[in-house]
Formats: sequence, C-alpha cells, structure tokens
Amino acid sequence: MPDTDLMNTQEQQTETNTTSYTGSIKISVVSSIGLVPIENATVTISYTGDPGEPLTVLTTDSSGQTPVTTLPAPPLDLSLQPENELQPYSEYNIEITAEGYEPVLVSGSEIFADELSLQPVRMNPLASAEEDEKVVIIPAHTLFGNFPPKIPEDEIKPMAESGEIVLSRVVVPEYVIVHDGVPSDSTAPNYWVRYKDYIKNVASCEIYSTWPENAIYANILVIMSFTLNRVYTEWYRCQ
Repeated sequence: MPDTDLMNTQEQQTETNTTSYTGSIKISVVSSIGLVPIENATVTISYTGDPGEPLTVLTTDSSGQTPVTTLPAPPLDLSLQPENELQPYSEYNIEITAEGYEPVLVSGSEIFADELSLQPVRMNPLASAEEDEKVVIIPAHTLFGNFPPKIPEDEIKPMAESGEIVLSRVVVPEYVIVHDGVPSDSTAPNYWVRYKDYIKNVASCEIYSTWPENAIYANILVIMSFTLNRVYTEWYRCQ
C-alpha cells in the first residue's frame, strides 16, 4: 500500500519550489560469498511511498554496478536548516533480481539534492528452488526521525584499573563489537563489525552529506574518537 503521507510531502515540496532538485544514485551488486560482482542483475527503482510504479529499471555491468541515475530530491536548503521539519531527502525502494540469487529489496534508500548516493547490495546464492526475498529496511535518518533519547552517561567514569589500559600510541582495531540493544540487555546479540564500516555507517546515520566539508570532517573525528575511547576503556577492560 502506498505511503500517502510520504507521497504528499514530496508533492508539496515539488509544488512549492519552482526549481527542480535532483540527486543521484549508483548501486553496486555483489555475491555474499566472495563479494564477486554480479553482472546482468535487474535493478528496479521506485518511490518508497509507491512501490508499484517503477521509475526506472537498470542492469548491472561486468563490475556489478549500475550507471549513475538521477532522481528527484527535496530542496538542498532543507538539510542545512537545523529547525527544519520537512523531510530533507527522498526515499526510494530498490529491488534487485539476478539469475541464481535470492531477490533483494532495499526499502528507504535516501537521496539528497546534489549528492551521489552509493548503495551496496549483497545477494545470497539460491540454496534451494524457493526464492525468498531478502528485505533490507533503512529507517529514518536520526536527524529527522523520532527516536528515543540517548542513554545519559557520566562525563567522567570511575576506573578500577591502575592504568595499564592507557596505550602509548593510537591503535585502530580492525573490528569493533556492536551490542544490538541497551547495555543492560544481556540477551541482545553482539556483532563484529569492521571499524571502517562502523564509522562509515554511523556517520551516514548521524550527519547529512550535504553539510559543509569541514563540518563533516569534524563530526567524523568525534565519532572516531568516541568509538576508540569506548573500545579501549570498555572492550579491552572486559577481556
């Protein structure tokens, strides 16, 4: 069923602005086994609010990539105004099918005006004759959606150890452990995530790509510093 509120918002933004704003997207499709590029995969793009009406159908090349495709997006200024209440990005569904692989649906891929979005997709080889669709739902951006407030933390935490956890140099780990739940929930699973992927994903969720370059650098440095601090004051302390 179409998301009427999302469609109306996008229509209102288009009607109230004489200038047409667009962003672009490039989809990369690989196998989940060996990360081998998948050639001749069919990629169908539609509005998240109206998935039954495809906007364009693309085919991946020998590198598993689609051509860069231009799509409508809200005005750029919306993502640069702190008090803005209108959604500053468009949301699209991306459905991928390929011979010998389970179909994949990515719902809610975000497109900003004047920005290139890179959407990676991993497809699972068919394990049986039944084709179960893999669905990936991208939630609203943390700067726009309604989320519970972050858990408050003490600015200075007590340390029982003497100081052996203070390193003589900065060491960047290959992986970090992500606890998928509140700290007190021991039943929530832990995931090993590559450090670079973790920083990239946190940055994509917490800042807009349309921000000034220096603002993006500053925010990423804060994310990196905070992550490394927690890795070496909490994770290693528990080993």
